[in-house]
Amino acid sequence: MANEKTILDEWSVKDLEDGSSLTITIVNCTEMGNQSVPGIQVLYMGQTVNYEPLITERWIYQASKTDADDEYLLEDNSWMVHENQFVKNYLVLGSPLKAKVAVKTRSSKVITKEYELPFAV
Repeated sequence: MANEKTILDEWSVKDLEDGSSLTITIVNCTEMGNQSVPGIQVLYMGQTVNYEPLITERWIYQASKTDADDEYLLEDNSWMVHENQFVKNYLVLGSPLKAKVAVKTRSSKVITKEYELPFAV
């Protein structure tokens, strides 16, 4: 069976300083990872973050080695060059697992959305 992708959500946060915007696209995939199981992708600024069982299991393990109680910041999969504008991706721990995206531009407040993952680890 071929991987079928459907857009779950797409949203932008406008920066009134220069008229630019940060666009986030959430894609549901029917087959991801080595096990070809459902997962989601977060697309932003030419970057893709895959939420599939194998990497999610690793993130849960890494979170257990830190103080993370309810969410784990995916530093390597986030854009945090500036303090006043960023795209931060998180894994929300617990049941059900969720992907969380927090976006801020220079002129906006932090906009946060969560998406339930279509699998359990």
